[in-house]
Amino acid sequence: MVITISKFYITTPIYYANDKLHLGHANSNVIADVLARWHRLIGDDVFFVTGSDEHGEKIEKAAVAAGMQNIDFVDYEVKKFKELWQRLNISNDRFIRTTEHAHEEAVKAFVELLNKNQDIYKAKYSGWYCVYEETFWTELELKNGKCPECGRDVKILEEDAYFFRLSKYQDKLLDFYNKNSFILPKYRQTEMLNRISGGLKDISITRPSVKWAIQFPFDSNQYIYVWVDALVNYLSALGWPNSDVDFNKFWPPDVHVIGKDINWFHSVVWPALLMSCGLQLPSNILATGFWTVNNEKMSKSKGNVIDPISLIDKYSADALRYFLIKEKSIGEDGSFSNDAFIARINGELVADLGNLVYRVLTLAEKAEEGAKFEGRNELGKKLELEKLEKAMADFDINLGLNIIWQFIREANKYINDNKAWALQGAELSNALYNLLESCRLISILIYPFMPETGEKIAAQLGTKIEFKYCSFSPDGKFSGKIKKGDYLFKKIKI
Repeated sequence: MVITISKFYITTPIYYANDKLHLGHANSNVIADVLARWHRLIGDDVFFVTGSDEHGEKIEKAAVAAGMQNIDFVDYEVKKFKELWQRLNISNDRFIRTTEHAHEEAVKAFVELLNKNQDIYKAKYSGWYCVYEETFWTELELKNGKCPECGRDVKILEEDAYFFRLSKYQDKLLDFYNKNSFILPKYRQTEMLNRISGGLKDISITRPSVKWAIQFPFDSNQYIYVWVDALVNYLSALGWPNSDVDFNKFWPPDVHVIGKDINWFHSVVWPALLMSCGLQLPSNILATGFWTVNNEKMSKSKGNVIDPISLIDKYSADALRYFLIKEKSIGEDGSFSNDAFIARINGELVADLGNLVYRVLTLAEKAEEGAKFEGRNELGKKLELEKLEKAMADFDINLGLNIIWQFIREANKYINDNKAWALQGAELSNALYNLLESCRLISILIYPFMPETGEKIAAQLGTKIEFKYCSFSPDGKFSGKIKKGDYLFKKIKI
């Protein structure tokens, strides 16, 4: 076991305040939370940031439609995200809002740095604009005349604006890409590399017409484009530029967890902006796939948007966390169906994990009074801990969970192969030592994925969740204090 203590700075997307809660929100934050909890478990100093994106035309229009002032509207809307993160046991250290005064000042300071380095100039912009995505598109990028991301109508805009010299950083970006494995999955890096190689054009970073935004420091008639505003949250969350304690400790980010639809902004625009300001680039971009529902894209018009809170109410936060990680690899798209969700609960959470813990604790309770749980390490050899550590270091949490689950199944197999229920004396003691120690290790390793479940198992065993004890006891004895509780998960009747 190798434990290297270091810092770990992880971020999620910051979500539009008026978004309807859906599985995509839960997915990104659960992925980030699993990684944050894992790194805390192995002893790293973790800073985990999520938040809300509260400026822009889309927010302004939604506030008008709701008959509310902009700030009152976002104050109200942000509550739903905070509730979801609480219900999902998301362990973020910071929830950043782009309407915070300190953030707005950080954005202005960032733009001033861009200007100081002569990377901003004024010109006229003309292009196709999608209000929903807050994004300009070229004619070639449109799909059937509509936004290539959301399929909504676009409108032609022509206006004075200030531009960032993105084209200036084309060669530097290509050099960086060729020297670093930056984006995961790797094919997402290839996509961005191809786009950069095809040529970069300067991008607009202000707009005169959207006034629910941060004012541009060099022109009172211009407002900073929402995407520049949003990206700076990764700096302002650490107190940059006014407080350098957290910034010096945690920058650069070890990983930005994002949706694949915002890969361009994070993997091309953001690095170029940071290069201009002389700031270190993030170490990794983790681009997650989308969730569909029964193989159909989620949309309000179809009425198939799944509210994650309703799933938590019905099945539990840990069941939802498990499904989101187990059902698909991070970079791929996945399809949610109620049948698939229930099958995971009944077939893996109930039959594999829940059944294992209940059977082992039942056997331990039935052992004669004063029985010792001691023996030789047989099952511990089945745990591929180094492989698990590597998977988590590579951000492959789907593989990590599969490795843990293989060990759970090995423990169930051990019960059946050894007919543990029929053993007595030293043979029973040896079997229970192996099974109780296995459950103890499982409680530790499962904790980042399903924190409530890990804690419940540890409470029933009378043990602690500490990674330094993630190996069979060297003295050949189980030293916990058994207190069997209820089943961890209940079977869902179909």
